[in-house]
Amino acid sequence: MIMSNFRIWIADKTPERVERILGIPFRFLETNQIDKLCHHLGDYEFIEAKISHPKFGIKALIKDYKFINDEKLLNNLQYNYQTIESLKLIQRALQISEHILIDDTTQLAGQLSGRLLNFDTPEIQKLLRQIQRSETTCLRSLRNSLISPDESLISTLTGHSGGVNAVAITPDGKRVVSASSDSTVKVWDLNTGAEILTFKGHSYPVIAVSISPN
Repeated sequence: MIMSNFRIWIADKTPERVERILGIPFRFLETNQIDKLCHHLGDYEFIEAKISHPKFGIKALIKDYKFINDEKLLNNLQYNYQTIESLKLIQRALQISEHILIDDTTQLAGQLSGRLLNFDTPEIQKLLRQIQRSETTCLRSLRNSLISPDESLISTLTGHSGGVNAVAITPDGKRVVSASSDSTVKVWDLNTGAEILTFKGHSYPVIAVSISPN
């Protein structure tokens, strides 16, 4: 059964049961329960609970949305096109907020409301109403004040303590190397946004970087 108030529903569940509940999106997909999957991924209280859980977090939540970009999979499912498009916007809003939510999950309401207020689909408007009713102390945007999920920003890579002076992308397009005024060079995974490696040793800011073809 789809619950209308997720926070109340899980309040009396054991930690083990809560963990299983938060891990259910893939099981819904495996059992062809696309309506339940879409409901959870558009539910603010589910989103809030999952990114706040020590076993999951924002990265695990974003992975739950992967099915919405799989055309072959969607062709075999009964789904509402508008709902899928709304979920794509929610996923994108979470992706471009990831670097902030990793450090502070209490900014979820402000990040989502600041990025989604201009969208009027039923699913997004429902999520925004949930944010308004949330009992969690938070800073909520009253206007679309942050970069929108339909703009060109994909994600933000954080880790340098100084300005970034130069970047270079590997020939396969899978990694990016950044040179910084903090005297380091970092290698990043473009698919996940994860920092792979840091080169240290320079005494001064690194102002250029280049990658050989091989």
